[in-house]
Amino acid sequence: MSTATPTPTQGASESRRSPQRAWARWIARRVGLAVLTLWLVSVIVFLATSALGDPVRAILGRDFEVSPERVAAIRAELELDRSLPERYLSWLGGLLRGDLGSSVAAGIPVSELIGDRVVNSLFLVALVALVMIPVALGLALLCARFRGTRLDDAIQVITLGLAGVPEFVSGILLVALFSTTVLHLLPAVTALPIGARPWHVPASMILPVATLVVAIVPYLTRILRSTLVEALDSDYVELARLKGVPETRVLMRHALPNTVVPAIQVTALQLGWLVGGVVLVEYLFNYPGIGAMLVDAVRNSDFPVVQALTMIIAGAYVLVNLVADVLSILSTPRARTGMV
Repeated sequence: MSTATPTPTQGASESRRSPQRAWARWIARRVGLAVLTLWLVSVIVFLATSALGDPVRAILGRDFEVSPERVAAIRAELELDRSLPERYLSWLGGLLRGDLGSSVAAGIPVSELIGDRVVNSLFLVALVALVMIPVALGLALLCARFRGTRLDDAIQVITLGLAGVPEFVSGILLVALFSTTVLHLLPAVTALPIGARPWHVPASMILPVATLVVAIVPYLTRILRSTLVEALDSDYVELARLKGVPETRVLMRHALPNTVVPAIQVTALQLGWLVGGVVLVEYLFNYPGIGAMLVDAVRNSDFPVVQALTMIIAGAYVLVNLVADVLSILSTPRARTGMV
């Protein structure tokens, strides 16, 4: 009895397909974990919003005097006469179909109510990201290049001090410095003409962007500096120095590429925080994003709006981390090989 021996061509074909299959399995597993995370978040969000209060009182007021039939009709319209599991399944089904429900307070579809606000918040997040990444990377490169000097010490002391300041405190300080002094350089709050978007009035975005950058850049700078210093102390970098490679080239050509993966992961975590942390800063500066709307929705027991905005924030956080994981694997050939 003889056994078939694979030809070299067949073996090469299988070796080419194996990494592709391993990559596909890894992607499927990460997407599955992301979906599971969002489902768990949806359960927590629904249970938490169900405990906010009676939405009928939010509609009719605290001291309402209406007939029991009217109250029953409103409860039936909001599906409050059904059990909690039935309401969750109905809400989850609508969420999967893109139906976010109707606002209890405004009486219009949630998607129409929050559409412009979500776009404004995404624009703010994108603008902060475009500023914070090069600033943090530039400061980290300066610290690593001039490690142990007064410049490095000064940057570390400043970033350490700023890292301990909450964003609402730094926002108030920036307002006091640039808006309430005799200079009055920048508006203290975002005041837009009717129908205008934040980017139509660039001056109104400077303080919100600066507040978020000041909140994120110190932490990101210190992490990137640490990874760069660790790379500069490695054997391969020392070998490059022994070959006479200039220190600046050693930093840019040898140390910096090996900090890509940690930089991606840390930046993703900061962007994830930014998506949620932007709520407080928007509320502080009256920025027309999801911040003030989310606070008002919680205060008014407008649970469809709270549910929609919370799921959008959670979805953005999960998506950012999923993209960061994929970029990390793509940037590390050894990691891709290890999946086989």
